Amino acid sequence: MRITFLCPHVRIAGGVRAILAYADRLAARGHDTTLVVPARNRVDATWRNLRGAGPDWVPGFRGRIRWVATWTPETLPEGDAVVATAWQSAGAAATAPSACGAKFYLVQHYESLYHGAPDAVDATYRLPLRKIVISTWLRELMRERFGSPAEVLVTPVDLELFHPTPAEASTSRPRVLMLHHEYAWKGVADGLEAVARARRRVPALRLVGLGVKPPRGPMPYDEFHANPPQARLAAVYSSCEVYLCPSWDEGLGMPPMEAMACGAALVTYDTGGCRDYARDGETALVARRRDVDDLAAKLERLVVDEPLRARLAAAGRRFVTTAFSWDRAVRRLEEILGDGGAR
Repeated sequence: MRITFLCPHVRIAGGVRAILAYADRLAARGHDTTLVVPARNRVDATWRNLRGAGPDWVPGFRGRIRWVATWTPETLPEGDAVVATAWQSAGAAATAPSACGAKFYLVQHYESLYHGAPDAVDATYRLPLRKIVISTWLRELMRERFGSPAEVLVTPVDLELFHPTPAEASTSRPRVLMLHHEYAWKGVADGLEAVARARRRVPALRLVGLGVKPPRGPMPYDEFHANPPQARLAAVYSSCEVYLCPSWDEGLGMPPMEAMACGAALVTYDTGGCRDYARDGETALVARRRDVDDLAAKLERLVVDEPLRARLAAAGRRFVTTAFSWDRAVRRLEEILGDGGAR
């Protein structure tokens, strides 16, 4: 098949990682995959195409990158399927010429919550595109709010990258890892408060931060890893006993799954998307959404109770490494795209 993905960029990001992984693995299965990516302008697009610019953080990427000034009908290649991957590209997929193939929409978050004007984003979910969503929460949301069916395709963890890895720690234990992000909805303030409360019971607790950029102000972390190489992430995850996810909402939430695959026990808000892998008391401890008291109590419980922590870590790792696999996900996407958009 000739498959076109409308990708917003090729920088390091969870949603983009999934798009690149699907394009790369479909190409490995013999499909002609093209990512059409907007550049700053026409000159920049031409220059990037001449240089063969691509995702340098994905070694040996097997898909093709086509840089364009903007998504327009004439910039999209003919093919068998065209896939929008964010609300900004949904309109371009919907108006693509029929020669571009069947039209799909890979929904990786309910972007109306935090990305773009809600009415404009919601309008994209009503477009005549067949939806593929990455969690059961998103499927139910599409059905309830927009009367639209959707295929669930949970993004798997890359087990070649994420697995328990020997790692030395430069701080006392237990160590709690949290993703640092400037978006308010990532809940960093909630996470810091939960850690502060847990420290009253366990003063030795140390907070480890991970993020593309360090905080702008005073460093609230005992240790911080700024934009580590992909190959180093497993060691960072493995060096911590607990992963704390204070996000208010997530379409799925790859960092928690990656941390679980590396052997960390998970404490998370009920982010919606986490329901596919975070089962309270079974594979994780799940706090009520945006309830800092509940999040802090569950973090303290996991930090204090070492047997519980070990049990949840083992069960969580077992679940995320067996319930979802890239081979199964790619074959399923191949089936969905190959049926021509039929329902």
